[in-house]
This record gives sequence, C-alpha cells and structure tokens, in this order.
Amino acid sequence: MGLGLRALGRFASLDVIDRVGLRKPAERLLYRGTMAAGKAGRTFAAVTKLAKPARQAPRKPADLFDLTPDDEQQMLQEAFGSFAADKLRPAAAEADADSAAPKELLEQANELGVTMLGVPAELDGPMAERSTVTSVLAAEALAHGDMGLAVAILAPGAVSTAIGLWGDADQQARYLPPFTGEDPPAAALALLEPQPLFDPLAPQARARREGDGFVLSATKSLVPRGADAELFVVGAELEGSGPALFIVESKSEGVFVEPEPAMGLRAASLARVVFDDVKLGPDALLGEGQPGVYAECVRRARLAWCALAVGTAQATLDYVIPYVNQREAFGEPISHRQAVAFAVSDIAIELEGMRLTTWRAASLADQGKDFARETAVARRLCAEKGMQIGSQGVQLLGGHGYVKEHPVERWYRDLRAAGVMEGGVLV
Repeated sequence: MGLGLRALGRFASLDVIDRVGLRKPAERLLYRGTMAAGKAGRTFAAVTKLAKPARQAPRKPADLFDLTPDDEQQMLQEAFGSFAADKLRPAAAEADADSAAPKELLEQANELGVTMLGVPAELDGPMAERSTVTSVLAAEALAHGDMGLAVAILAPGAVSTAIGLWGDADQQARYLPPFTGEDPPAAALALLEPQPLFDPLAPQARARREGDGFVLSATKSLVPRGADAELFVVGAELEGSGPALFIVESKSEGVFVEPEPAMGLRAASLARVVFDDVKLGPDALLGEGQPGVYAECVRRARLAWCALAVGTAQATLDYVIPYVNQREAFGEPISHRQAVAFAVSDIAIELEGMRLTTWRAASLADQGKDFARETAVARRLCAEKGMQIGSQGVQLLGGHGYVKEHPVERWYRDLRAAGVMEGGVLV
C-alpha cells in the first residue's frame, strides 16, 4: 500500500499531466488512493452484552485542597517519564522529519496502557476511578519527551475515553474491548475544521436525521494519525439539536483522508478527513446528542493540550538551564548575564502558572464540579505563555536555537499548537 501511494504521489507531481490536461483526474486518483489507505480497518463487533453503561467511579475529593500527586500517580509519572526520556526523545527528530511516529514506538507505548486509561474497569480498564488529573500527568510526562509523538500515542485514548465517558452500553460493548487488547486500534477525536477563527462550539460540520439513522457531512482538519485511524469520534451540528458527537468507522462509505502536514506536531501524522454524506446508524450518536456532552468534550480536549504544553515547556526549561551554564562568552557562562538569568527565571515562573491552572481545572473535573472557567484560564495561559517559552528557548540558544542540532526549534513549533488545536486528545 505504501509503495502504491508513493507511486501515485510521484505521478501527481509530474509537470506533463498539466500539459495534457490531466491535473484534476490525477488529484482525484491520489485523493481516492489516500482514502483507501484509511479504510483498511477492523470490523467492530460486540463480544459481550452490557446491561447498562459501564462508568469509572468519580474520584473522592480530598478534605484539603492539595494538587500533590498521590503515590499511584507518582509511579505513573515516573513510568511515563522514563519512557519519554528513553524512547521518545531519541526518536523525536527522525519522526519529525518523516512526519510519522515509528510503528515499534507506538506498539511499545500501547504496552504502557495509554489507550485504555479512560476504559471502565468492567471492560478490563486499568483504573476503577475516573481521574482527569492522572491523564493530565500522563500527557505532561509524554510531552516532555516530544509533543508530536505524545499526540500520536494519546490520540487513540481520546476515543476510548470519550466512549467510556458518554457511550451507552451497546457502544461500549462494541468499541471498547479492542482498546484493552494486544492490538488496540488507531483512532482519533476530530473537532477542528479548516476555517479562520474556528469556534469549536459552533461547528460548520452538519449531521441530519435520515430514517432511523444520520447523514454526516464534515471536513475535519489536523486530525492526528488520520490516515491510520480505524475509528473516529466526530463533532458536528445535529440538525435541530445543537453540537453533538458521532462515532464513525473509517471504512464507512464517504470517508476520505489526505495528509495535512503542519508547522509543528509533524510526528503525529496530521491529516484532513472529509466525511462526504456518510450514512450512520442510530447507534452512532454519542451521549444521546446532549449539548452538554459536546461542550465537556471540548473542555477536556483543551485541558489535554494544556498538559502537553506544560510538558514541552518543562522540557525547554530543563534544556536551557545547563546550556546557559555551560555556554561561555567573554570568559564566563552566559547565565552570569542578568538578561539571560531573568529570561530563564521568567520561563520557570510562567511554567508554574501553566501547570497549576491546568491541574486545578483537572481536579475540579474529577470532583464533578464546573470547570469551564478554570479550563478557559488554563487554555489562555498555556497558549500564550507556552508560545513565549518556546520562543525564549530559541532565543537563549542564539544561533544554536535556530538549527535542528538542538531540539528547541522543534519545541517552539510544537508549542504554538496549544492555542490552535481542538480535539485530537482528551483527558
């Protein structure tokens, strides 16, 4: 399949097809060839029957407000942090250049159980209690290795978490068991659309009722691992009801996928996915179409991006401190210069603000309280300050910050995604 697509790509790039008037047919051929690659998926079928939806129990609130991770969360941080340092960081540069995460790396990440953090224990999930904070800590630890690879790893978990939170008994029985198996499916949460000033709470994607099912028309942008995904959760405006989430299998008729490489997050294999009047069954609607479910999904996705920004910003800080202490100019380390020392301290201060606002919003989500305001604060802070930290990291390395020999240029590109992306990941 890969060889065939490369051949199609080379054919579509030839100048001769313009001279003979075959540009449009060639583009359609390439588009359909790419679409076919996305349809090579499994058949989802329920292997058991659930009497009622399985849900992770809400986490018990502590008597005192304390964001310190508990013993179990600290163990998870250490495990994911070690994996990020040992596996993700060394593979990041090549994955960025190839615009793809290594298959072996994704398989190793699956062994950590990332895809099933949101799966209820009744369906062989690892956690009896729902913990947004734990998912935030996992995303932060992985992003410390590389944000693009972290997104590629976390993308399937966004779908399993969404179905675990809002799926009915039949949806859970059909789609969740594969996520706990040895070969979990690639999957993606598709919310973002290719339009200026996109408002995720007012999507242009449309779904209408037809018979006992639905017809979905949507174009979704920057979907992680879109070409590989076997399952999508798609946001769309349901006619007469408001924004809603739909479960769509990639092999459905009318699903088209094409690569959409971006400035950053290149290791996540971003793609544009078109749903051209895709016919869905009555069981495709997630959360019974309640607008509150869709709004909560947007907030949880934004928290996930905040966590990724925190992890990448921490990586930047951890990289620039030894650099400015070792780099000498005029016979002394450049960290002895007041401007340099102040810049590093500013990164540390803003990073703490990003982390604490993100953790606070996640903690409120775990307690079942309204976390809309706190998520908005965290999103604004992580988008603005994360981008500044990325820029400052490049600046502190001078000319070295601009070349690929050092990872700060990649982190700068990735950190800009925190204020742009919607969906893709979920906590």
